[in-house]
Amino acid sequence: MADRLTPEKRSWNMSRIRGKNTKPELLVRRLLHAKGYRYRLHGGAGKSRLPGNPDLVFAGRRKVIFVNGCFWHFHDCRVGQHAPKANATFWEAKRTRTRNRDADQCRQLEEAGWEVLTVWECELKDGSALENQLVQFLGDVAVHRNDSTLRPHHGSHGT
Repeated sequence: MADRLTPEKRSWNMSRIRGKNTKPELLVRRLLHAKGYRYRLHGGAGKSRLPGNPDLVFAGRRKVIFVNGCFWHFHDCRVGQHAPKANATFWEAKRTRTRNRDADQCRQLEEAGWEVLTVWECELKDGSALENQLVQFLGDVAVHRNDSTLRPHHGSHGT
């Protein structure tokens, strides 16, 4: 089937697709934040950037999460396996490069001692399964004690 949009309109549509702060990423972030997990965004690990700029970085745990769109990252689900017929050679090459780049970045992270989880857009449909997967990957939330005996005392010094 031929593209119903003009090349200009298709180009404009494609230019609006974001790589950061996507709806799937925001959903995962909200879920994790509500569960008490804290993280850095988009590859930040101290003063350096991690390979691939993972969407969520849990530096203290040495764990990262990528939230990937099934089509863009060539997932093996129905959406990820849909191959556009218009400009098929271009799309095949682009998606293959993305898949290879993703694998290389995961390898680099793992070699540097990071654990990597990829959450696929299609996995967001089952909220309880997603929550279980994330909690199992990240482990328990650190318990923060709100005990006044642990805080430094800034009162008088015995005068």
